[in-house]
Amino acid sequence: MRLYINIDHVATVRQARRTDEPDPVRAAVLAELGGADGITIHLREDRRHINDRDVRLLAETVRTGINFELAAADPVVDIAVELAPMQATLVPEKREEVTTEGGLNLASASVRDGVAAALRRLEAAGTRTSLFIDPDPDALEHSAGLGAHAVELHTGEYANAGRDAERAAELARLATAAELGHGLGLAIHAGHGLTYENVVPVAALPHIEELNIGHSVVSRAVLVGLERAVREMKAIVLGAPDRVPSPGAWVPPKGF
Repeated sequence: MRLYINIDHVATVRQARRTDEPDPVRAAVLAELGGADGITIHLREDRRHINDRDVRLLAETVRTGINFELAAADPVVDIAVELAPMQATLVPEKREEVTTEGGLNLASASVRDGVAAALRRLEAAGTRTSLFIDPDPDALEHSAGLGAHAVELHTGEYANAGRDAERAAELARLATAAELGHGLGLAIHAGHGLTYENVVPVAALPHIEELNIGHSVVSRAVLVGLERAVREMKAIVLGAPDRVPSPGAWVPPKGF
């Protein structure tokens, strides 16, 4: 199980005052010292938090590996192709949303065409590709058909479920999607809304090999410091009940 820490939320605090602190580049260093297996950043088209300066400095300084989240839009794809991060995850974007509200709408032919074009460019640059999708069979089928290496299952419905029965149903949905995606040859990642309190059942699901977590860790870091907050989340994730291993699970190259 790999734990990637999303540091967008550090940049959000900085942008609230439009100053130079806290610096997400320094936050990435502390996250790695705390045991993060990688750093996730989302360069939005409107640059509401992470900006071009951040991306370029992080590309030079991150020692583990970067998961570069982006829309399938040429201006940001151009930057990803230039920097060739270890991994890129294509996500949907809406200007009015506070945070990403759901997975890519791969039922739309126009969305699939845009995603396919971005995937071709990213793969040509040597970047591993992933698609952020809802845990639905059709989305998984489309992802496999488009040739993505991995999918990140949107865990927001699970995280936001109010009742135990609802949460159990959403967890079962994630488990079914992970099983189907694995059978289609996709690596399975998960993220969105995961916290110290709700992450263990997801971390224990078979075939999920990577979690992306940001807001909860950064929120705790305000109280205890980022390095400790990451170490605590890593311990919880690795302490999840024994899982069925995924043969052939992707391992980052040596040196990342």
